[in-house]
This record gives sequence, C-alpha cells and structure tokens, in this order.
Amino acid sequence: MMTDPPERPNFSSFFNDEKVLITGGLGFIGSNLARRLVAYGARVTVVDNLEPHHGGNLHNVEPFKQHLRVHVADVCAEEPINQLVAGQAYLFNLAGQSSHLDAMSNPLSDLRANGIAQIQILEACRNHNRDVRIVFASTRQVYGVPRYLPVDERHPAQPVDINGWNKLAAEGYHQVYYRAYGIRSTTLRLTNTYGPGMRIKDDRQNFLGYWVGLLLRGQTLRIFGNGTQVRDFNYVEDVIDALLLAACSSGAVGASWNLGGGQPYSLLDTAQHLIAAHGGGDYECVPFPAERIAIDIGDYRASAEKIRADLGWKPNTSLPDGLQRTFAFYRANLSHYL
Repeated sequence: MMTDPPERPNFSSFFNDEKVLITGGLGFIGSNLARRLVAYGARVTVVDNLEPHHGGNLHNVEPFKQHLRVHVADVCAEEPINQLVAGQAYLFNLAGQSSHLDAMSNPLSDLRANGIAQIQILEACRNHNRDVRIVFASTRQVYGVPRYLPVDERHPAQPVDINGWNKLAAEGYHQVYYRAYGIRSTTLRLTNTYGPGMRIKDDRQNFLGYWVGLLLRGQTLRIFGNGTQVRDFNYVEDVIDALLLAACSSGAVGASWNLGGGQPYSLLDTAQHLIAAHGGGDYECVPFPAERIAIDIGDYRASAEKIRADLGWKPNTSLPDGLQRTFAFYRANLSHYL
C-alpha cells in the first residue's frame, strides 16, 4: 500500500538565521544553493579554491555577494577549513572535481579533490563541530555500467573510472564518521544536473553544458556513437530542493538517495531539444574516442522513488523548460562563462 509523501517543510522558517557552510560554493550547484539560502535568510559562507578546471566562478554569486561570506581557499588544507566548520549548523559538501577524463589522466589530482579533501572536511567536523548537519553530493557514476534500468539504490556500486571510485570512497568516509563519531550526514547521488551557472567552456563538468556552449559559439554538436544512448536530467532548482529537503529531515541521517527520476531522453533527442531551445544549430554522430569508450556506461536512468517516498522530492522541471531558462541565462551572461 502506497503512502502519501511527507509534506514539504517551509524552507524560510527552517533556515532563517541559521549558519550554513557550502564547500565548492562558487561552483554551479553550490552558488545556486547559496542564492536560495540567502533568500531564506540563512547566514551563508561559501568556500571554493577556484581551481580553473573545477568550475568555480565568482560571477555565479555576483548578484547577491553582499549577502554572504566568500572564502577562496583549498579545503585540503587544515586551515581555514577548521575555522570555517566551527559553529556551522549545516554543511553542504559540494567540493570536488567531476571530470572523468581528467581523473583518468591525473588520478592523484582526483584523489586529492574527491578523497583527501573529504577526509579533511570530516576531520574538521570531528575536531571542531560534531553537531553539524552534512549533505554530501555524490554521483550516479558510482554505479558504473547499469545491470538493470532504472537504477535504484539497491544496484551494486561498481564504478568504471577513477572519479567514480573516489566518489564512492567519499560516500564511505561520510558513513564511517557518522557511525564512529555521530557526525550526521546524508548522501545524494546526482545525475546530469544542468542549468544557469554550469560550466559551458568544455566538457569537464557535464556534456550538456558543453553542448550549450557549442551552440552559443555557433559550432556543431558532436554525439559519440549512434546517439541512442539514454540519459535522464535534473534542472538545478530541482536539485537544490533535494539538498534542502535532505538537510531538513532528521530521518535522512545516514541515508543515500538517487536523484534523477525524470523523463529519459536519447542523446539524439537531447540534441534536438537543445537546438530547439537555442533556436538553431546542428549535430553529427562521430565514433567514440578510445579514451571515452573505455569508461562509457551505456544507457542510464535512475529511479528516484525512494527519495520521493521518504522526502516527497520529485523533479518538476521538464528538459525543454529547463533548457529555455538555461539559454536565457547565458545569452545575458555569456562573457563570464566562455
């Protein structure tokens, strides 16, 4: 028997005047989260190392920068992360790097960003703030090649690349610190998040952002393979809702949930929706480069039924609507992202 999902909390009441730290807070998702939290009255601090390949961009917080504290720092260093963690009520842990090819070509750099940095953050919590409530952003990549679709949380975790393994290890670190030290955390496994503020100059963050950038530059989209591969997408505002819901729920402590759950699209269909939203453009199918086919996961779509039942979350923004909003943002801000 199905039960009704929980009633959505009032975020303004929940976060008003609360101290919140966002690691990776100048990046795509972190900055959108910061904007929402500022609007809810939270006292927000963001920390980001602004490493050129990781997606941090000061313009992401330009419209509301006077309402938050910004620290440009490396969270791998013991200071200032110890000082930043102290006294925070919530920590949205979005720090890391997401490029799968960069992880394969420079695995130690990926380990530093997605492994060592996570332990440093958790050690800061253990030593300076065990009461902080953490929401950690992981990735669908931890599942590897799907054995069945849609992928639910019972699916075995068997990543196909270094980035996926380091993200999976980071999930484990959060579980260990919860069980051993009582540091309360929740993990969300994100899939193909897109929207205003994402990296569009290359494909280090996600392919959809790169495709947006190609169209804005008047270039042809290149689809690897025959284009029938399936993906699902989440608009960034829906992802922010999930992060906030997870932070608000005491029942979320220790849990891991998939996001995704929206309508799946083939890459060919995705390209056509992008071209329609942009108002023109073209695409071509090309053979997979050797370095990409080795770590490609094939079709992927997620089941988000568990988080819907537990927290009442579901994606609300269709891909066509989200792409319209995305292109409108970049037309107005393009010089800051190319």
